[in-house]
Amino acid sequence: MTTKPKSRACGSFIGALLLIFANVFIPQNTFCQEKLQPNVIFILADDLGYGDVKSFNPEGKIPTPNIDRLASEGMKFTDAHSSSSVCTPSRYSILTGRYSWRSRLQRSVMGGFGPPLIGANRMTVASLFKKNGYYTACLGKWHLGLTWPIKDSTLKDGWGIDYSKPVKDGPTTLGFDYFYGISASLDMPPFIFLENDHTLGIPTVTKTWMRPGPAEKDFEAKNVVPSITHKAKEVIVNGFTKKQLFFLYLALPSPHTPIVPDKDFKGKSGVTDYGDYVMETDWAVGQVMQTLDSLGITDNTIVFLGSDNGFAPYVLPHFNVEKLGHFPSYIFRGYKSDIWDGGHRIPFIVRWPGKIQAGSVCNKLVSLTDFMATSANILGKRLPQNVAEDSYSFLPYLLNKTKKSIRPAIVYHSIEGYFSIQEGDWKLEFCPGSGGWESPSNKEAFKEGLPLVQLYNMKSDISEKLNVALQHPDIVKRLTSLMEQYIDKGRSTPGKPLNNDAKIDLWKKGYME
Repeated sequence: MTTKPKSRACGSFIGALLLIFANVFIPQNTFCQEKLQPNVIFILADDLGYGDVKSFNPEGKIPTPNIDRLASEGMKFTDAHSSSSVCTPSRYSILTGRYSWRSRLQRSVMGGFGPPLIGANRMTVASLFKKNGYYTACLGKWHLGLTWPIKDSTLKDGWGIDYSKPVKDGPTTLGFDYFYGISASLDMPPFIFLENDHTLGIPTVTKTWMRPGPAEKDFEAKNVVPSITHKAKEVIVNGFTKKQLFFLYLALPSPHTPIVPDKDFKGKSGVTDYGDYVMETDWAVGQVMQTLDSLGITDNTIVFLGSDNGFAPYVLPHFNVEKLGHFPSYIFRGYKSDIWDGGHRIPFIVRWPGKIQAGSVCNKLVSLTDFMATSANILGKRLPQNVAEDSYSFLPYLLNKTKKSIRPAIVYHSIEGYFSIQEGDWKLEFCPGSGGWESPSNKEAFKEGLPLVQLYNMKSDISEKLNVALQHPDIVKRLTSLMEQYIDKGRSTPGKPLNNDAKIDLWKKGYME
């Protein structure tokens, strides 16, 4: 088993300065060739709504001082989106720069025992950084599938796995030097930590967090955020002391269910346990920032922060924060799972002191899928034609090098596999309902005889209340043609046509009964 990074003392102030200066070099990128190449941290919260963050929703009831500080010191994106309104496909897109619906996963998400979704030969953001001399670490929620060693296929629910043997095809085979985390969501078994290609211990009991399953006897859901946060600090310190640039993908499992705030946060928000868990998520972000500050490497570290999708509505029956005046979807329609903006418009912040203007705001459309092309741009590298098929670099926005729109259009996907495409202010949805859990669901909408498509002008109708598809058939036709082109070409970026991994059904005709 690979030895995990160990925390070390930082040494003297002068030694720290020497380490910092030894830790940088001049990149070749057109936009930042005179700058120092940074460490890179991508913090991904789980189900954090746009309205959960105070700097995005001033009327919000939950304090988020650390995320707000990040926004005040960097650039806040008001029109940023995950590629999907649920987690597995969004994570696929972040790490590959490719829409997940081009893979075999056409709808829904994977479970904790699902097979690998990212192909073994596909370039990832991690392999890109590793190839360019970075130490790469993945911490937290993976949720992209693993190859578990099966000992008895007749035993179901995870008990047929030989947990004493290596787990294959995980993060360390896709460009990460180190992995510490959980296989999927915190409410999905197995309830056990993994380090690199092994579980830490053997499940011997059954535990339940929303779902029952095999668990290591000492594993407790409430300890996962603190454990992963501590490990993130170790990785940062380790990279600093070894004078090595690092890429840290920190995939927090919060504030996704189960809502399990640590005792230090219990009752702190005044907005139910959910608010407390959001505060713990904010605390984790603050711990990362504090570690960078203490080492003196804040200015040489670019921090990205986002969420994998919108707020989960199944929290409300137990923790109805909306009744208390807190609206996690802010002014947007829908929630996690839906094709409307509440499902995929997310809080997104990027901080790079001295390069990104503090307190700046970008109102342009961006996708988390763009992280890979942006990372390559930061490194000054050109990506091969057959990777990052749907990724556009937004580095020019970060460095205030352009006011023009970089993305010609952006595609969204709902939990049921329904599509939407947005070009400028016009958003076309290829379904009559939510495409997810919110009412009217597509089945309800079909029964009600609602139009088969929805068209909204997001400038004049940001809450998607007035469907104007019948009034603008020309726009519907144009955007439908563009969506079909993106499907048929196997990419939405310029370049040679590529193949999708599966047949794509734009209209989901089989779901219309």
